[in-house]
Amino acid sequence: MATNPGYYAELVERSLGTCTLATDEIERDLRRSLPEHPAFQSDTGISALRRVLTAYAYRNPKIGYCQAMNILTSVLLLYAKEEEAFWLLVAVCERMLPDYFNRRIIGALVDQGVFEELIREHLPQLTEHMTDMTFFSSVSLSWFLTLFISVLPIESAVNVVDCFFYDGIKVILQLGLAVLDYNMDKLLTCKDDAEAVTVLNRFFDSISNKDSPLPPTVQQASGANDPKSQHPNVDITDLIRESNEKYGDIRFEDVESMRRQNRLYVIQTLEVTTKQNVLRVISQDVKICPSDLDDLYELFKKEHFLSCYWSMNSPALKHHDPSLPYLDQYRIDCQQFRLLHHLLSPWARCANKDSLALWTFRLLDENLDGLINFKEFASVLSTHW
Repeated sequence: MATNPGYYAELVERSLGTCTLATDEIERDLRRSLPEHPAFQSDTGISALRRVLTAYAYRNPKIGYCQAMNILTSVLLLYAKEEEAFWLLVAVCERMLPDYFNRRIIGALVDQGVFEELIREHLPQLTEHMTDMTFFSSVSLSWFLTLFISVLPIESAVNVVDCFFYDGIKVILQLGLAVLDYNMDKLLTCKDDAEAVTVLNRFFDSISNKDSPLPPTVQQASGANDPKSQHPNVDITDLIRESNEKYGDIRFEDVESMRRQNRLYVIQTLEVTTKQNVLRVISQDVKICPSDLDDLYELFKKEHFLSCYWSMNSPALKHHDPSLPYLDQYRIDCQQFRLLHHLLSPWARCANKDSLALWTFRLLDENLDGLINFKEFASVLSTHW
C-alpha cells in the first residue's frame, strides 16, 4: 500500500459505474455478506464492500469476482480500513491462495487433495471408516474458500483469519484435521454422509470465543433448541492451539510438494470433465460420429496450445483464460483455422482455398475478437461433410 499511494482511489474512480458480469454478481451478493452483522445492515458498510470488490475485479479481470470473496472481504472490512482491506484481498487472491478464486477453483481443489493426503496420514481410522474420500472434499470446500468464515460464528472465525495471515494455508489444514479429530468418535458411528455433516455443523455451532469484543452470533441452526443437538462449548483459542500442538509438524515445504503432485491430477480431471461436457453439448448439433468428434477436439486443442506456447503474437495467447466456461476454454485464430481447414475440408485442393478459409472464419467470428471456439469449428466441418 505504501509503495502504491493513490492506486486504490484511482481504481475505485475508474471502476465506478462499470457494468460487467463481475459487477452484476457483486451486486447480487452484497447483502448476503454477513447479513447478521450490524456493519452490513447499512449503506455505509455495503458501499465499502462494493467499492473494494469492484476495484479488485477491475484490477484483476482474470479473477474478477468469485462468490467466496464477498465473505472474506466483509471480515477484512470489520478490522481494517477500506484501502487496507483491498490490499489484504490482493494478498489472499494473488499470493496466499493462488488459483482459488476463479470459475474452476483449481487452487482450492488442489488443497483439498492435500487435505485428503493429510487425513490418510494423521487420521487413518476415518479413512478406513469412510472409504469414499469425496465426502471430505465436499464438506471441506467452504472451509478452504472462506477460511472457515462460512461455518464458524463470526467472533470465532476472525481468529482463524488472523492466524491464516500469520502462517498461511497450514493453519487451515491443521484446523481441518483438528475438527475431524475432535469429532472422531461421532463420525465413526455415522451411517451416511448426511449424518456426518450434521455432526460437524453442530460442532461448529458450539464454538465460541471468550476473548472476543463482538457480541455472540445468534445461532441459526435449525436444531439449536433441540436437546439432542446440544454440544459442549469449545473455545476457538483452545481449538487452534490444539491443532498446532497436534499437527504443527506439518511443514510448508511438504505442503508445497503435495500441492505440485495434486495439481497435475486436478488439472487432468478438469480437462477430462471439460472435454466430456463440450462433446456432449456439441454432439447434439453436428452430424459427426462420436469417435471423429473426439479426434477433432484433440486436434483443435493441440492447435490452441501451439498458439499459446509457440506464437507470441497470437490473440489466443492474449485471451487465454482457464477460468472461462468450458465451451470457450480452447480457441484458435484465423491462421490456425486456415491450417485445419486445409487439412480437413473437402475443398482443400481448390484454387481459392485461402479465400474460402478466410471468409468462413469471418463468418464464424461473430464477436470480432479474432478467435473461434470448438463448437463453431465443428459446426463448419459438419456442414462441409
